Amino acid sequence: MSMEQILGTVRSLDGVLVLSPGPGSEFPELAWGDHFFYYAPDGEIPHGQPYGTVVTKDYPDDSASRLGEEGRWRVNVHVGRDRFRDLVGDDPRDGDAAEAESTDVVVPHPVYGALDWVCVVTPGERTTALVLDLLRAAHDDARARAARRAAR
Repeated sequence: MSMEQILGTVRSLDGVLVLSPGPGSEFPELAWGDHFFYYAPDGEIPHGQPYGTVVTKDYPDDSASRLGEEGRWRVNVHVGRDRFRDLVGDDPRDGDAAEAESTDVVVPHPVYGALDWVCVVTPGERTTALVLDLLRAAHDDARARAARRAAR
C-alpha cells in the first residue's frame, strides 16, 4: 500500500486532523513532507503528541530506519503497553533501535518505543492491514481521551 493510500484512510476517520507541514507553513523545514495525526474535531491542533505519524526522512536523533534511502518512509503509531507487548513480544522498554531498519515488519519505534510506540518502515503486504487497524485503534483511543477530558 502506498503512503497516499494510508493517508487517505486516516483522513477518512471522523474528527481527524492530519497536519502535513510544507513550504510556507509556520512549521520548521525539518517537518516538511511528514504527516501528524490528531483527533481534533474542531480542526485545532490539540495539546500533546499526535497518535500517529508518517515520516519521510531521518531526523537528527532518529536515523535507524535509514529513511534517506530511496523509497523508504515510516508509519509510527502509539499503541499502548499491552498492544505493544502483543505486537513485539517484549516490554516497550526492552526494544532495540537496530530493528527499525527492517521493512514491512512491526518493530519498536527507534526513539519512542519505551513510550509504547511501534513503527513500520515502508509497509507492504505483510503489515498494511495491521498498520491501518493500529491507526484506527489509536484514533479511537485519542477520541476516548478527548471525551474524558471534555467530561471533566
